Amino acid sequence: MAKLQILEYPDPRLRTVAKPVEVVDEQIRQLARDMLETMYEAPGIGLAATQVDVHIRMLVADVSEERDDPRVFINPEILEKDGVEAMDEGCLSVPGIYERVERADHIRLRSTNLDGETVESEAEGLLAVCIQHEIDHLEGKLFVDYLSDLKRQRIRKRLEKSRRSQTPEPVVRARSPAI
Repeated sequence: MAKLQILEYPDPRLRTVAKPVEVVDEQIRQLARDMLETMYEAPGIGLAATQVDVHIRMLVADVSEERDDPRVFINPEILEKDGVEAMDEGCLSVPGIYERVERADHIRLRSTNLDGETVESEAEGLLAVCIQHEIDHLEGKLFVDYLSDLKRQRIRKRLEKSRRSQTPEPVVRARSPAI
């Protein structure tokens, strides 16, 4: 397995709309394993392929406290939504930022599993919110898009400042004296 690099906001690649997966093969299954490893190590509860610069419609999630319920959704499509859940969301692509977002509390969805079978399932609470958040990524949308322009600008500046402070300054070499 390999830990993948997670793109960070405002990277323009996060705005790419993902394409459907045509065939579930060993390459897709390996990507799912790598995404799960990356998500767990980050640590997070969900990860969309778009976030690791692979622009296909696939996401992984595990909202269990024990981290022992990995789920993979290929070509996920929400069929029904109901209820409202407002909770603080974070995102591996927007590190350290948490903001309140409203989403449906219950969803019914159709997706393909790792065996290539189309399945319908339901999710509620945190799992429903997580799946909606990750599907947004597949559409090129981030949770910060639900916030005001002012909040989004502040988040962007805060992340850029944080990156600058973590990046070592380039070494400036003294010029050789002219001879």
